[in-house]
Amino acid sequence: MNFIYSFLLLFTQLGQPMVIFDFKKTADITDWMIVDDVVMGGRSNGEFFRNKDGNGIFQGTISLENNGGFSSVRYSLPQKNVEGFSKVKLYVKGDGKQYQCRIKTKANDYYSYVASFNTSNEWATHEIPFSSMYPSFRGQTLDVPNYPGKQIEEIAFLIGNKKAESFKLEIDNITLE
Repeated sequence: MNFIYSFLLLFTQLGQPMVIFDFKKTADITDWMIVDDVVMGGRSNGEFFRNKDGNGIFQGTISLENNGGFSSVRYSLPQKNVEGFSKVKLYVKGDGKQYQCRIKTKANDYYSYVASFNTSNEWATHEIPFSSMYPSFRGQTLDVPNYPGKQIEEIAFLIGNKKAESFKLEIDNITLE
């Protein structure tokens, strides 16, 4: 029976993107959570909200004081089978800075699969192949295979460019293809 279910699931996914979050269609952002370097004594400050246009806004300031230097926003979602998909697709507008897209297969995993992307002041689509997402914990690459693309329970955005700076990332939607 599992084989039939898996086949049907894969068949229905072919060619259809999986929406992880579409801010224009989902107003409830209570499952999005800020995690700043304050968890380690730092002083960075991020915030997350929906703007009047209905987009998610991740913004704030990065401080290097007390060995700080990062801010992140994380979205916990019910476990999703992502077999049959091969990339994350982001539609975002940034501030010219580099951000990370991070995925966890299980919310309680200590490490994330990471890929960086650069932003501009224009709306852009960023396609991140699963195979390019490497495992990382506290900035260190781990000796574990890259993201296998089997399941997902958390997606996050992080900024940590080793600079004291303000930042702003505007997110329209996140899908898998």
